[in-house]
Amino acid sequence: MSVSKVQNEYCDYRSPLSTRYASKEMRYNFSDQNKFSTWRKLWIYLAKAEMELGLAIKPEQIAEMEAHVDDIDFEAAAKEEKATRHDVMAHVHVFGKQCPQAAPIIHLGATSCYVGDNTDLLILRQGFDILLPKLASVLQRLAKFALENRNLPTLGFTHLQPAQLTTVGKRATLWLQDLIMDERAIRRARNDLKFRGVKGTTGTQASFLQLFNGDAEKVKRLDVLVTKMAGFEKYYGVTGQTYSRKVDIECLNVLSSLGATVHKICSDIRLLANMKEIEEPFESTQIGSSAMPYKRNPMRSERCCSVARHLMTLVNNTLQTAATQWMERTLDDSANRRLTLAEAFLSADTILMTLQNISEGLVVYPKVIARHVAQELPFMSAENIIMAMVKAGGDRQVCHEKIRVLSHEAGAQVKQHGLDNDLVDRIKKDPYFAPILLQLDALLDPSTFVGRAPEQVVEFLEEEVYPVLKNYKGLESSTVELDI
Repeated sequence: MSVSKVQNEYCDYRSPLSTRYASKEMRYNFSDQNKFSTWRKLWIYLAKAEMELGLAIKPEQIAEMEAHVDDIDFEAAAKEEKATRHDVMAHVHVFGKQCPQAAPIIHLGATSCYVGDNTDLLILRQGFDILLPKLASVLQRLAKFALENRNLPTLGFTHLQPAQLTTVGKRATLWLQDLIMDERAIRRARNDLKFRGVKGTTGTQASFLQLFNGDAEKVKRLDVLVTKMAGFEKYYGVTGQTYSRKVDIECLNVLSSLGATVHKICSDIRLLANMKEIEEPFESTQIGSSAMPYKRNPMRSERCCSVARHLMTLVNNTLQTAATQWMERTLDDSANRRLTLAEAFLSADTILMTLQNISEGLVVYPKVIARHVAQELPFMSAENIIMAMVKAGGDRQVCHEKIRVLSHEAGAQVKQHGLDNDLVDRIKKDPYFAPILLQLDALLDPSTFVGRAPEQVVEFLEEEVYPVLKNYKGLESSTVELDI
């Protein structure tokens, strides 16, 4: 590439999704090369099916088209489009010049949406096929993390206030559960996709009925043949000029929902990083702040939240587009969909890769977690201490009042003086609690406050996560290295 071309590249707008964040395979999926070579494949499918059903199309014409599927002259197509103001006809003309024998039968009987919409459906399906193994890779990493930390007690939070204990692994299963729901929804949306097929200008197949001299069975057969060649099992029974734009809603609903899940997970990680309990990966040469060298910012989690917020908004575009499609179609969907569909899949790709990188390098600090537990556990243990005193012959109401007074005194030490919670020391010094002093350590063992959390982790993984992961065996992504 010449210096001038390099300079021109940096003088033009470049999407951060394509230059910084998304994967090579997802970028290719939404590339011009993939889009327009797919158009050519669709023209070949159509010609093959029409030939099979008796139209005067020769094998040499098919072979000529097949020889030029990938060698697209983009500059020539751009010139044609500038002249015709029609992208499909521009590519029909360019393809025809490369295939002079086939030129008369390229796009025979079809409307623009034959290549446009059918290509979109192929790209959407391939986009899901790229995303699902990446989602499975995140599930796999977080499942490992949950299992390894299933027994580690940590403070649970409700209203972002300390609540009963849970475990680090149990909290991770809450993340996993949302991701499992996303996997199911994305897989369902992928499998629900059908082909637009061969429907003609307003969806009535009138042009094809004319081509086949009124033979409706051949027209129906044409739809089936092309659909099968494109790798779909089913086509939409009725369309206007386009497939229903509610299909786009269904696709982006599941991706936007994934965005909400990832935002919640990474928000939790950011909060835990603030508490110094859990940390995302941080390279030895990484800089957290240009002004504060000591900082270890959770930039990966912040990126996930940032891109996820963009992803969550994109479904609104598809809702607006579907709502404003007049009659059999209007063209005001076109520019919007060029932006919205690609950005949704590129955004989803970005957050899954980044979340996988995070999940592969999560660092847990048990001593910090234990210190936070120790600050709150004495208050949580009040009921256990009361029960132990009652078993030792004490009066519940008297014991309750004793604990209440000592708790307030200890709370004052924490809130008013910034000291540690000394409730246990106060209990040990009070002669009233002498009958249970030898039991105190056992009564304050954090592992006795987590309920069935460790068992829940194992049960959830075995019943809900591992069966899903079996579907992706051998398809998981390798370790993700982020360039930026």
